[in-house]
Amino acid sequence: QVQLVESGGGLVQAGGSLRLSCAASGRTFMYAMGWFRQAPGKERETVASISRNGDNTYYPDLVKGRFTISRDNAQNAVFLQMNSLKPEDPALYYCAAVLPPPPFFRKTYTSKDEYRYWGQGTQVTVSS
Repeated sequence: QVQLVESGGGLVQAGGSLRLSCAASGRTFMYAMGWFRQAPGKERETVASISRNGDNTYYPDLVKGRFTISRDNAQNAVFLQMNSLKPEDPALYYCAAVLPPPPFFRKTYTSKDEYRYWGQGTQVTVSS
């Protein structure tokens, strides 16, 4: 089965940037992918998602314009570029994958309940 490993988290000042990476191993990387985050005492929430073919992306209003999801299937990797980080952004960030059936190769999956495979998370901390 596919395994996902996140990296790139760390401590950054408000207004700064981080680039998170999600490396996949095992199966061929033919999944729709998503990034999620969970802060202490809060539910896990969707940050971004990208379709299997990479043509479509989704962002919630809280991160739209600041975060960008991308993928490189040749490297079996997914990335989350985070710019203009805010004090509200600190959380454990997770990468997740779901295998879409035809004809949903262009679909963005936006709910955490739709994802089957999860990484262990990488911590993002923002200082004021």
